[in-house]
Amino acid sequence: MGKFSKYIYNPETLLYEKKEDSKVVRFAKVAGFALSVAAVVTLNFFIYTQVLGFDLPKTAHLKKKNAEWQAKFEVLNHSLDVAEKVLGDIEQRDDDVYRSIFGLEEIPEEVKQAGFGGVNRYAYLDELGGSQYLKNTVKRLDIMTKRSFLQSNALDEVAMVSHQAGNLISCVPAVSPIMPEPGKYRISSPFGRRSDPVHKSTVAFHEGIDFATYLGNPVYCTGDGVVERVRYQFFGYGNEVIIDHGFGYKTRYAHLNSIDVAKGQVLKRGQKIGAVGSTGKSTGPHLHYEVIYKGKQINPSPFMDLSIKPEEYKSMVRTAEDEQL
Repeated sequence: MGKFSKYIYNPETLLYEKKEDSKVVRFAKVAGFALSVAAVVTLNFFIYTQVLGFDLPKTAHLKKKNAEWQAKFEVLNHSLDVAEKVLGDIEQRDDDVYRSIFGLEEIPEEVKQAGFGGVNRYAYLDELGGSQYLKNTVKRLDIMTKRSFLQSNALDEVAMVSHQAGNLISCVPAVSPIMPEPGKYRISSPFGRRSDPVHKSTVAFHEGIDFATYLGNPVYCTGDGVVERVRYQFFGYGNEVIIDHGFGYKTRYAHLNSIDVAKGQVLKRGQKIGAVGSTGKSTGPHLHYEVIYKGKQINPSPFMDLSIKPEEYKSMVRTAEDEQL
């Protein structure tokens, strides 16, 4: 059905003529129609999104993607929780077992938990619109990476020391420096405070053990090591040898009559290094023997098995001699 037109009577022409709307009227009609359409669209949008709770397609797509990323971050953080627990268990075992056995220092907790330097390290996440949840996850990954690197190096250190531990048993001083034959020696001065053997009125701390024995009695190396010092002198320790056994241990053999080793020479336990004498500050033939650990003299008694039978000691000496051939 066609559009209705409005006609008015013209008394001059005695005819009905079609009435034309002015531009203002036509614009008002168009504007009114447009506003009506906009109002309907706005009302429908409000009802669709606010009343019924529906999202626009683009909003729904973005929300779906956001939910997917949120789920991925939750899975990642759960994996980080598991990894942190496993790494923590390894660190604890390293501190309580491995490093304890080999006498290694623990890694300070503040070093393990330290992050990375730079106040603007995570600024790029702000520029990308990253949430705090994202930044926290990235920080956790950074700390985990550093802790894993530190622990890897720590285990490498333990592995190296454990490899060397096989040498520890043979290197640590563990036998008497002279053959413990009954009636052939006596301990004339133990470790600790004593009256000076020369100046009787003076009390001093004796930093070793003195073996009184006959002149020329062989003196043997008490553990595998390297000769650090050979010194000949008329005072103090007299003719002396110092052996570095590694692992913080050294031994001193003083007042020797003769010395059979040279500086830098590699020695085996039971190898002859010299003979008992009375050189230096001495009142008679004896061996002054010291055990030094990390630069400090300690009591040699726990490092000597005086109950070993002479036959066993002689066997050790023969083994050392054979290895030198």
